[in-house]
Amino acid sequence: MSDVRAGLAAAGAHLAALGLSPGSSGNLSVRDGGLLYITPTGADLSRLDPDGLSVLDQDGTHLEGPRPSKEFPLHTALYRRDAATRAVVHLHSRHAAALSCLPPWSGRSAVPPLTPYFVMRVGQTPLLPYAPPGDPGQAEELERLPFPLRAALLQNHGPVVSGVSVRAAVDAAVEIEEVSALLLALGDRPARLLTDEEAGELARRYGSCWGE
Repeated sequence: MSDVRAGLAAAGAHLAALGLSPGSSGNLSVRDGGLLYITPTGADLSRLDPDGLSVLDQDGTHLEGPRPSKEFPLHTALYRRDAATRAVVHLHSRHAAALSCLPPWSGRSAVPPLTPYFVMRVGQTPLLPYAPPGDPGQAEELERLPFPLRAALLQNHGPVVSGVSVRAAVDAAVEIEEVSALLLALGDRPARLLTDEEAGELARRYGSCWGE
């Protein structure tokens, strides 16, 4: 069992313990060299077997292990967008999934700059129009978006986030759930958002994607 596989299994257990992966929902992957290790279809993230992960090449060809999650095209799209990406997390976490059913804040981000940590850890998060789970066309649309991003909300579905490590991707997934919960709690009340200058300064300092 490799450290890469064990780290992905531990990340799944952590997200499940936080209540962000109900039932057998959600999928995770990690890139190691030219290989992608991804959770199998129907996997329970709380009980991942490090030796039972699916193995793909970077084009999504299934090389070994059980059948991969049907959402693997989203993962390969994010890896192709950014050579620095090392991990991808897709969840059906409650508040972020609820937010994906509402109109987006802007064309580049469904989520406004409500908190500094959302800007720092996640950055602009566009809303991708609804498509059935696993639809390759949605992944192609994600890959073609003409501005930098590390996360997206899938309409009526939930978030997909990437990171330079498994830890960074997990932290981003948790952060998008937290800011979504805050937005839903605020409802229609006018909220003070970070200004363009404040969000831009955070993005520059922490290397996140905002307003570019």
